[in-house]
Amino acid sequence: MVTTITDGVKVSIETIYQPEYSNPANDHFMFAYKVSIENMSNYAIQLISRHWYIFDSNGAKREVEGEGVVGQQPVIEPGHAHEYVSGCNLKTDMGSMKGEYQMTRLMDNASFNVQIPEFYLIAPYRMN
Repeated sequence: MVTTITDGVKVSIETIYQPEYSNPANDHFMFAYKVSIENMSNYAIQLISRHWYIFDSNGAKREVEGEGVVGQQPVIEPGHAHEYVSGCNLKTDMGSMKGEYQMTRLMDNASFNVQIPEFYLIAPYRMN
């Protein structure tokens, strides 16, 4: 698990290789990742959008931007967390992701960015 804290918001990520959805013979490797976003500040916040940078080990790079996460723009109260699971496919059996969430502090509508720490997507057989 990797973790980072930005402006009182803690982001933690775990990854899982999905062999049942992967097809290595066709350069298709599927990974799931579980994200926990914990509000350690004194203010309610809302996740507005996400911006991901996705890297394959062959040098390919993609960017993905959009509203919310998995169809939601959650409000996270102080001391609470929002968790979700999503996925990413790669053309190689190793890669990485990183990015940022755009948040709004609800008391004054101030926008700020929260860093998503870089994490690695690695098929388990590569670990030997």
